[in-house]
Amino acid sequence: MDDDDYGTGHPAPHIEPIPQAEAEDAVRTLIRWAGDDPDREGLLETPGRVTRAYREYFRGYQEDPGVHLSKTFGEVGGYDEIVILRDIPFQSHCEHHMAPIIGKAHIAYLPRKRVVGISKLARVLQGYAKRLQVQERLTAEVADCIQKQLDPIGVAVVIEATHACMSARGVMTSGVTMTTSRMMGVFRDDDRSRKEVLSLMGKG
Repeated sequence: MDDDDYGTGHPAPHIEPIPQAEAEDAVRTLIRWAGDDPDREGLLETPGRVTRAYREYFRGYQEDPGVHLSKTFGEVGGYDEIVILRDIPFQSHCEHHMAPIIGKAHIAYLPRKRVVGISKLARVLQGYAKRLQVQERLTAEVADCIQKQLDPIGVAVVIEATHACMSARGVMTSGVTMTTSRMMGVFRDDDRSRKEVLSLMGKG
């Protein structure tokens, strides 16, 4: 994976767009493959609805999440402690089965000199979540983007999510939560700092 692709604040690699009609034809093919008739009344408008939904589900391919961190603030009254945003909800889709991933993220950083508006941390998360994903990579992408753009003393990202590819198919096990984390800088190197940030996240 090239450094100019995922995880560094850059957009996803450019893929040539395909016509809307071609995408809708693909949905009709899947409906037929599933055993139904795409021309029956209830399904006539489904291809259009599905393609519009996919455009929303995967809008992260159209943006550079790192842009949200480009505006920072230096006037913070000498504040030099951890900044944390807890329980940020998100929805993504598993790249293996295109099934929903639904969860929440906790994002923290220890500023070096400057801070960013807290809503921007959530926007970074959403920018990467709105792509085909695996949770491990999503966690790393968010942390790596914050580290690259803000150059803080430390970054910590913890994500908890449920995966429909596990609950709605395969082993059919519901109620299982997967947790992933990425610690960088002081939160990786210093045990005390790591315990502090995990405690603030409610994970200590």
